[in-house]
Amino acid sequence: MTSSSASLRAGHDTLRAWLTEPRYLIVLLITLVLVVAQWQFAILGSYWRLATALGVCLVTELAFSWFVRGKVASLQSAYVSGISMALLTKPQMTLLWPFALGAFLAISSKYALTYRGRHLWNPSNFAICLLLLLAPESVAVLSHQWGNDIATNAVIWVFGLIIASRAGVLHITATYVVSFLALALARTAIFGGPLGAEIAPLTGPMYQLFVFFMVTDPRTVVKSKRGQVIVVALVALAEALIRVAGDLGLPFLSPLYASPPLFALTIVGPVALAIDLWRSERSAARAAAATPKPAVA
Repeated sequence: MTSSSASLRAGHDTLRAWLTEPRYLIVLLITLVLVVAQWQFAILGSYWRLATALGVCLVTELAFSWFVRGKVASLQSAYVSGISMALLTKPQMTLLWPFALGAFLAISSKYALTYRGRHLWNPSNFAICLLLLLAPESVAVLSHQWGNDIATNAVIWVFGLIIASRAGVLHITATYVVSFLALALARTAIFGGPLGAEIAPLTGPMYQLFVFFMVTDPRTVVKSKRGQVIVVALVALAEALIRVAGDLGLPFLSPLYASPPLFALTIVGPVALAIDLWRSERSAARAAAATPKPAVA
């Protein structure tokens, strides 16, 4: 095989990997979201925000993986977290420290907040929620800045659903969407008001990032497909309850009203994953105990 043929084959294999492997498909989708959002709406505000969030995520991942695990980890997770932080975090004016601090918190949580060798929180979800709790006067979450342009939303949803299907997480996204719509209908029936207003958030940019990247994070979902469906439905239910609490004006839950879906995932996801890991370990221990030991000669 000539060098040119070998190079062509290597390029073909690389392209095939990018179009078939879930981790690469997720990178392609988050990059598409970034490009479309910036091209259509200049949503970043400043490229310094992207550089800060992405740079701190990558550097922190490299440093922690080397010093904690003795090897250089894949940067795919850090890349997705950095772009998510840049898109979702909306601080006052020209502040850059929320992007730097949020990026550091996101990646460091993967190494500090673990159970049975797994981190429990989606990194960017954890960091944004912590920023909202610690600095509510300085930090907000992306909401209407994207608008609800039909063409833009269609591009993101079509590509998102295709990639979610190829990555094997479509059932998670679909369950959340169906649960959200059903609960929105229930809230409208109970409390009144237009159904369109209840459903509208689902078409916004924050929810697009949420349903395609956060609830589907392969490192923070439970093992079984059935469990994944149950957990994501519980996340949707927790979000609906937070919204109802906001409608009722319950003051003790007011910190959660800044972003019901993010806080719902922060509360439900880690608990479900910890229980799943604990049950898996117990099952493995029982199986090992039931296995006959070889007789000693």
